[in-house]
Amino acid sequence: MPWDAKAAVDHLNSNAEPASTSNCARYVREAIEAGGVTVAKTMYAKNYGSRLTNAGFVAAAGAPKAGDVAVIQPTEGGLEGHMAMYNGTQWVSDYKQPAVHGYYPSATYRKEKPAVEFYRRP
Repeated sequence: MPWDAKAAVDHLNSNAEPASTSNCARYVREAIEAGGVTVAKTMYAKNYGSRLTNAGFVAAAGAPKAGDVAVIQPTEGGLEGHMAMYNGTQWVSDYKQPAVHGYYPSATYRKEKPAVEFYRRP
């Protein structure tokens, strides 16, 4: 099945919780799968970069497009990192992140600005 970014975004938007449940990687992975691409599971969001490239995603630069995925490394003292998908207006993980905050999900992320990589499925 070819990649369907709209189906992935629709799935993510319709399943987003009112607030974070600390399950960002699962929600984004399930959205990617709803878009027709299987991504190997891993425990932490920070480790999804290589799994995305193995599934045919490539590094993305410039303005985000619907279906793009951000993989963010952990904040100081953190383990998991964060993962979110752009829905065309805002970044969504397990919840719809406030558009004014961008892809960083919390004040700690916005303060520390850990490394982030962006992925796009052509």
